[in-house]
Amino acid sequence: MGLLTRRAAPALLAALLLAPAGCGYGSQAKDEDTVRIAAGAQKIDGLDSVRIGYFANLTHATALVGNRQGFFQKALGATRARYATFNAGPSEIEALNSGSLDIGWIGPSPAINGFTKSGGTNLRIIGGSASGGVKLVVNPKRITSLDDVRGKRIATPQLGNTQDVAFLNWASRQGWQVDAQSGTGEVTVVRSDNKVTPDAYRSGSIDGAWVPEPTASKIVAQGGRVLLDEKSLWPGHTFVITNIIVSQKFLTRHPRVVEAVLKASVDTNRWIEEHPGPAKRAANRQLAADAGKALPPQVLDPAWQSIDFTDDPLAATLRTEAAHAVRAGLLKRPDLSGIYDLTLLNKVLKTAGHRPVDDANLGVRQPPR
Repeated sequence: MGLLTRRAAPALLAALLLAPAGCGYGSQAKDEDTVRIAAGAQKIDGLDSVRIGYFANLTHATALVGNRQGFFQKALGATRARYATFNAGPSEIEALNSGSLDIGWIGPSPAINGFTKSGGTNLRIIGGSASGGVKLVVNPKRITSLDDVRGKRIATPQLGNTQDVAFLNWASRQGWQVDAQSGTGEVTVVRSDNKVTPDAYRSGSIDGAWVPEPTASKIVAQGGRVLLDEKSLWPGHTFVITNIIVSQKFLTRHPRVVEAVLKASVDTNRWIEEHPGPAKRAANRQLAADAGKALPPQVLDPAWQSIDFTDDPLAATLRTEAAHAVRAGLLKRPDLSGIYDLTLLNKVLKTAGHRPVDDANLGVRQPPR
């Protein structure tokens, strides 16, 4: 089903982290205390808790399943795993910058933006999580071919987010002129939160959307048609959609805790590979806990099928995605040197008997820990 790298009464979060997701920061996941700390477990480095962020989104299923099945808590011992969910990458980066989040699952464009805007001082990408799961879904009554997209209204989740960059790059390659900031031109880009995009499609205010799962499958369930799977645009049909990031300060101070979270991520991905049915159900149960509603089978099944879960951050594709953002006019040519630190991930992979992963020469250069 996936990439080969899958082989083989609690203390409160910081007040900002507990604010509603729509207000900027994340919302605390409702279900974190269903996983109990094992008797006799010890805190890692004496740390009380680690704050983990992710989206209530199937492309973040490693975090969903790792939370639901207790993989993170098991690896962390008596250091409590605290969770927060986010609607958008910028708010997760803001939480990381403010110190109210330690580790997060996030898309490549927010990671690139967060790294470059801080001059390379606020985060590191420490692992991969998912590839694929992004589609151009259209109204088949209005769009029957790729050429028909010209002149239409196409939704993306947010200005400058990963899918927004991908769509602008694709449109540019069709020879269409589009102003990246306003979204106006030979095709109109409508920035729309994934939560409301299916409603916008139903109302007819958009003609289609370039979106991640499960939003794409929600639109298909309403009669939409998949016109293009972004996988088809990438060599080997693989490209990074979700990475794991960490605050550089937290990584320096608590490398053993970070290593434990990475071990849990690797263990979760292997469990997903070996138990696809139970993993899909676990992800959906956690979605219900985090977002208030589970996905129906007609949405869940095709969405899950289109995502590959991987420990590999697919660093070479991140470099390409950065180039796409530059071409679209959303990013000045970035210096991504040092955006990755895969030292701990490769240590975990080696212990598990897996091959190391590559940072495409974008890794921090430092002595081994």
